[in-house]
Amino acid sequence: MSPRLLLLLLLSFIFSACEKSGPKPLRVGMDMSYPPFEMRDTKGEPAGVSVDLARALGEHLKRKVELENMPFSGLVVALQTGRIDVIISSMTATEEGGRNVEFSDPYVRTGLCLLVGAKGDVNGIADLDIDGKKIAVVRGTTGQHWAKANLKKAALLDLEKETACVLEVTQGKADAFIYDQMSTLRNWQANPDTTRAMLKPFREEAWAVAMRKGDIAMKAHVNAFLAKYRAGGGFRRLGDKWLKDQRETFAKLGVPFVF
Repeated sequence: MSPRLLLLLLLSFIFSACEKSGPKPLRVGMDMSYPPFEMRDTKGEPAGVSVDLARALGEHLKRKVELENMPFSGLVVALQTGRIDVIISSMTATEEGGRNVEFSDPYVRTGLCLLVGAKGDVNGIADLDIDGKKIAVVRGTTGQHWAKANLKKAALLDLEKETACVLEVTQGKADAFIYDQMSTLRNWQANPDTTRAMLKPFREEAWAVAMRKGDIAMKAHVNAFLAKYRAGGGFRRLGDKWLKDQRETFAKLGVPFVF
């Protein structure tokens, strides 16, 4: 057999193997403890807004999606070390965070607000920067970073989980919990006798998809997907499927909705 023919056969084998294996799966990191965005359903399967969004992104890229569930505080490290390819986990795009990751265009508009005790005297963020006040925050979130930078007199309860922060408020051990609007609404509805929700944000924010720093090609693909998905009514359908009650509540309270 001639060397040329041997080379052609080898290249044919390689190309055939690549076609059969297909593109690498898209590994998407998220913390599935944040319904209705990232969670597990009654059968233990991944579900929610971000799960549907991740799968739609995979279809757009023609890549199978593999979901990696991990604590929110570990997502960026997992991205930087190559364990995952993107983060879709209700992550706020911040200037500080942008030093470590590439953020897509925003896909959700939201903000920081307060869950406070039902019988407490807190009527706004200004009432919290006082000696003796205790504020619950989730570790690694913008709520924690904002409180640390702006509330110098209050004591911060730096906790790992959202549920732990809510418990501090319901038991009267914390005066407030700083978190996003959607979660605050849900936690108030789950604890109407012991909490109040102050849904008007004192700081506006936006959520975005995060990618490895310098991965401009992936950023361009994700931004193209988000624009196409929005134009095609994808976010409206997500709202209808997962957030119908929340959207109606926001409308009654006169607070702009996230999509």
